[in-house]
Amino acid sequence: MPKIPHESFTCAAGCTVEATLTLIGGKWKGVILYRLLTENVLRFNELRRLLPNITQRMLTNQLRELERDGLIARHVYAEVPPKVEYRLTDYGQTLALVIFALKAWGDAHVRQANTETRPA
Repeated sequence: MPKIPHESFTCAAGCTVEATLTLIGGKWKGVILYRLLTENVLRFNELRRLLPNITQRMLTNQLRELERDGLIARHVYAEVPPKVEYRLTDYGQTLALVIFALKAWGDAHVRQANTETRPA
């Protein structure tokens, strides 16, 4: 059964963590935000190349949700073929510390997991 997110976050301690995870949670949003933090501006197909395991439909949906939540901006250039670029908004930039902290923790986790699974 899918989890239904809260519509407002006026609840007990920890609820703000849920609010944050609602915005950046899932398999791809954090990675998309990280790529936009490190690359600054990316076109749709550049994101597809950087995330080879994501489907076009999933990437489109994740980008739409991030745009709807005000974390990224989409700029469409009036040319043929259409050129679309994505970048973090100022609001999205405020997640930099969170995203880089997740990356640092993930790097440490992968190192530890690799150390524990290596034969002695």
